[in-house]
Amino acid sequence: MLDSFLNSCADSALNALGQELANESLKAFSTNNGNIPKWQKAIEYIDSFEKSDLSYHAPYINIQSESDNYRQLENSFKQLIPWRKGPYQIGNIVIDSEWSGNLKWDRVFPHIRPLKNKIVLDVGAGNGYFTFLMALSGANLVIGLEPFLLFNYQFQAIRCMIRKPPNAYVLPLRLEQAPDISAFDTIFSMGVLYHQRDHMLHLHKLKKMLKKDGELILETLVIEDDKVDELIPNDRYARMRNVWRIPSISIICSWIEEAGFSSTKLVDINQTSVNEQRATPWIGENAKSLADFLDSEDQNFTVEGYPAPKRATFICRN
Repeated sequence: MLDSFLNSCADSALNALGQELANESLKAFSTNNGNIPKWQKAIEYIDSFEKSDLSYHAPYINIQSESDNYRQLENSFKQLIPWRKGPYQIGNIVIDSEWSGNLKWDRVFPHIRPLKNKIVLDVGAGNGYFTFLMALSGANLVIGLEPFLLFNYQFQAIRCMIRKPPNAYVLPLRLEQAPDISAFDTIFSMGVLYHQRDHMLHLHKLKKMLKKDGELILETLVIEDDKVDELIPNDRYARMRNVWRIPSISIICSWIEEAGFSSTKLVDINQTSVNEQRATPWIGENAKSLADFLDSEDQNFTVEGYPAPKRATFICRN
């Protein structure tokens, strides 16, 4: 896949940093992780199946595949559990992921500039569900950054089933590992900001990588409370350990302005529902999801007593 990635970068404004990103990715894939042999074996089996075309039939990213051995193919995909982002459909196999990503895409997509012929960065890409959607929307090149190795292998498992894979790649890197080159027409940072210890460092980095007059789509947790500027959880928020701060709308707008973006528009606020994030067999046995993280008597609050997750989407211009 990295060879294909380098070829795609050679035909774009990313030629200067393609090799550096590839080198860093090789280091990440070389890490000592005892699960890698299992994941690689699963992908080798998946890769042996006939390839087909990639498409989007909401809610699924779809690959039409015909096989008499779907049970073994499904078992190979299950070797890559948990599947957080999706859903996907490969032939008769439905990978019913924890998140119904189509719902977020439906909220975001109507507000963005057309992606046709654009160079796009997807920060915190997971297994590439949105990365694929960006490519299917006409982008020339989409690069997803996702440091969690399993999600990279999930992306590869899907990609190896595609007859003519688009110029879409997920690399096992953090945003801060990418060089400060203003090469992207559009950058997506969705569900990432509140996991950053230094929120301003994240925003400044995004701005540095965005072309002049480029567009940032920033989706993050927010708090709607006129009396509170930001929520700083004590230990956990909705059972998550690494939520550092959740800002109010006015505070996050001030952050974006401080980072140097020329304009900001709030386009959506949505309280995450138990229909959008829920436990399924594809996240493992006895796995828990949003319903288990909310107050059993009032789903407007988390189990810790904080306001339940609300996500806001901002369109920012460089």
